[in-house]
Amino acid sequence: MSTSNKPVALVTGASSGIGQATAKALRAAGYRVFGTSRKTGATAGNDITMLTCDVTSDASVAAVVSEVTHLAGRLDLLVNNAGGALIAAAEETSVEQAKELFELNFFGVVRLTNAVLPIMRQQRSGRIINISSVVGFLPSPYAALYAATKHALEGYSESLDHEVRGLGIRVLLVEPAFTRTLIDQNAPKPDRPSSVYEAAREAMARVWTSSIEAGDAPETVAATVVAGATAATPKLRNPAGKTARQLHLLRRLVPARAFDKSLRKQMKLPA
Repeated sequence: MSTSNKPVALVTGASSGIGQATAKALRAAGYRVFGTSRKTGATAGNDITMLTCDVTSDASVAAVVSEVTHLAGRLDLLVNNAGGALIAAAEETSVEQAKELFELNFFGVVRLTNAVLPIMRQQRSGRIINISSVVGFLPSPYAALYAATKHALEGYSESLDHEVRGLGIRVLLVEPAFTRTLIDQNAPKPDRPSSVYEAAREAMARVWTSSIEAGDAPETVAATVVAGATAATPKLRNPAGKTARQLHLLRRLVPARAFDKSLRKQMKLPA
């Protein structure tokens, strides 16, 4: 077991995209970094220890947290990044498919958090950073269940931060806008597709694809994570990138009817 003076970070979903960029940025910031992937043998970069973990499994989560603490002797930062999307009309999504998405995007976070909190409580220090999305505070047509997972994550994180702040632990949200990852390509199809929604859903998928191609680099989100991890006085909500910051401000200041009209226009929905 190591007792290095370096702070120790665990980043889920670190084999690509935001997770990989975050693992590298934390390593550059002086952390000893452990990353996870569902695939055995995945890599994230030099000096980043990759471990296999399925965040939808209690046993897998317990095993990976135990291994990190065995190897490093402590755990200072958890970045809950692993997750997925779903582009579908709400009616096209069965309850079972919705449960699968919540298992990955929300209950996976709960599992990891429950596993690391006893360690951080004993240390009297630690930070948990949950990767949310602008859809955690915005409506997102044809992504109702995905938005629901992120809304749930935001409520959970804010409540949890109040519970553990007096124990030396902080919980933060990082909220990216469209980011250049493979999230749209890896998203499952609706399991109850309907011709009623097909044309609009496919149009929305094209909007997602073009917006992702023109979106922020994963490194933009990673820089926001590092800033939150190292801030002397961290903020609960941390929009990542210019677009996310603008949307955060507009959601607070623009009247609901005007915001609704603008969103439908941007998403190419009928007035």
